[in-house]
Amino acid sequence: MIERATQDVVTPIPTSDGAGVLLRRSIATRTLDHLDPFFLFDHFGSEDAGDYIAGFPMHPHRGIETITYMLDGSVAHKDSLGNSGVIGTGDVQWMTAGSGILHEEMPRVGQRRLDGFQIWVNLPARLKMTRPRYQDVAAAAIPEVTRPDGARVRVVAGAVDGVEGAVKEIFAGPTYLDVALPAGGAFEQPVPRGHTALLYVFQGEVRVGGPGPGQGAAIGSPRLVVLTDGDVVRVHAGATPARFLLLSAQPLREPAVRYGPFVMNTRAEIEEALLDLRRGTFIRR
Repeated sequence: MIERATQDVVTPIPTSDGAGVLLRRSIATRTLDHLDPFFLFDHFGSEDAGDYIAGFPMHPHRGIETITYMLDGSVAHKDSLGNSGVIGTGDVQWMTAGSGILHEEMPRVGQRRLDGFQIWVNLPARLKMTRPRYQDVAAAAIPEVTRPDGARVRVVAGAVDGVEGAVKEIFAGPTYLDVALPAGGAFEQPVPRGHTALLYVFQGEVRVGGPGPGQGAAIGSPRLVVLTDGDVVRVHAGATPARFLLLSAQPLREPAVRYGPFVMNTRAEIEEALLDLRRGTFIRR
């Protein structure tokens, strides 16, 4: 088995999006445009409602899937499919925009901080104009695996120790794990060779690779770690508890053109999406 190592470490860039939500962006920047098939990675989080309350008013998407995972707080949402509700602590919203969807996500002010992630995953050319789909997964439906050494893994997508994740039937065959390690703890997970894989360290400090904690350079939080190819990932926590996301997915290796909330294969398809918006034909029934 070939062990995955650290290829690059990316420091998130502070920015704002939507109507003025402050966040940290690791993918979709000048430093890192994309990691096929991942086209956006945002981490939003603050105890100051002024940093997020403006939210993400109604806006379009086409050609991608968007995944919102809440660590804390809640967001009210609705879309052009007629879905609406609240994404709360530990919940996941996995939306296939396909041919086109309009949606909004508006954070709610509460007693707790707002904290979470949004990721965009590209769709292959043959599914760019597929029928939109929505999956709302409650925290209680996401299985958690506790290993004997104290590692805790929430399995959003993929599988850990034979336990299947809550989100299924996604083209890219993704793994989406939320891993919490005790101080000095270790985590090992197979990842299909050829799949793009990354870690996002958001609490504590980790080292990647090797059979013991002395291997690899220490990586603090918040950092995005791009992994080399291989069959298995090994991560070790430092002197304090650590928490990170492990993401992987099948790369598409297709031409891709990004424009705002759209990711298509050609500039002509982007122009078509913009024309559909102007004509009022963006939502296809």
